[in-house]
Amino acid sequence: MKAALIGAVLAGGAAYGGWMLSGGSGGPQADPTDAALVAEGRQVYAEHCAACHGLALEGEPDWRSRNPDGTLPAPPHDETGHTWHHPDQQLFDITKYGVEPFAPEGYVSNMPAYEDVLTDREIWASLAYIKSRWPEDVLQKQQARNP
Repeated sequence: MKAALIGAVLAGGAAYGGWMLSGGSGGPQADPTDAALVAEGRQVYAEHCAACHGLALEGEPDWRSRNPDGTLPAPPHDETGHTWHHPDQQLFDITKYGVEPFAPEGYVSNMPAYEDVLTDREIWASLAYIKSRWPEDVLQKQQARNP
């Protein structure tokens, strides 16, 4: 009985360690070299993201200046924006749950949560597509932010 318990604890620890090393999500990551994931992400992005962030990832005009309601316009997801300043898991979480849970108190955003709209794979795919459009130097800087 004791040996079985120790074995179960060790197996659980190994599984948890693997999960943590994979970024903690247990699902696909935002791999910009995965052609199938990028192709899927292109479609997801066009359908769910491009209306605000631009078909060419250019964001809304004057994206650094607040709107009259206090929100910020959608930022670009290309190399001129700040998307690449964040690790993949943070980008995933913001996409899935919206900006507000991760922003300072009182921060208001027009970015909706996609938890009930997109699957986890679709979120990872959209991020893979975005990352596939970055220049190599920007991609390397962003990848250095991932655990």
